[in-house]
Amino acid sequence: MRARLRLSIIIVAAAATLAACASAPPPPPPGPTGPTGAVLRDWRSIITSTDRDRYNRRQAAWTLALQQARRQPGSGDLAGLGDLIDPAAALPGVIPPVGDYRCRTVKLGSQGGEAGLGYVVYDWFACRIDQTPNGLKFSKLTGSQRPGGLLFPDSRDHMVMLGSVALADEPPANSYGQRPERDLVAVLERIGARRWRLVIPWPQNESNLDLIELVPN
Repeated sequence: MRARLRLSIIIVAAAATLAACASAPPPPPPGPTGPTGAVLRDWRSIITSTDRDRYNRRQAAWTLALQQARRQPGSGDLAGLGDLIDPAAALPGVIPPVGDYRCRTVKLGSQGGEAGLGYVVYDWFACRIDQTPNGLKFSKLTGSQRPGGLLFPDSRDHMVMLGSVALADEPPANSYGQRPERDLVAVLERIGARRWRLVIPWPQNESNLDLIELVPN
């Protein structure tokens, strides 16, 4: 009799355990991992509300900036940029190789309205992408405006960069969030076999959309 009671208790406890397991939500899938296997942080948990707004309105930045660039006088060869200024040019396989790049900045649109230049195409400078424990890091190494930041995986055709800008003779840019007036959000896209671009919507100064073209050395 005592053995039969003990068996009944075990069966009831097992049934309760199975019911609890069935009702519990499955654990969330692991995030992307870095080279050491560490789980990388999600950019959505880091981005500021100001930059989230810039990111969400990036299509509006494209539209306004291209309208101004095509309507107002500018500096450089806008017609020769090809896919660089095509909003729909992104291709799958966005992750860039680590190493040195040549890069050039193209500023589209003017925060000064009709009074400003519609576009400026700059010469080539030096940039680099490094592998860090926190993920890939982009740095513009030369020039008077030198953005840099971490690249976060997001989809097959774009990564999100959260970063900051160093000016003139300043040391490399601080980490994201330390100086809000220098913060930026950008989207990295591959637009050719060996060609990438960083799209920076609503930059802090001058233009309404900045593009940084990247070509590995």
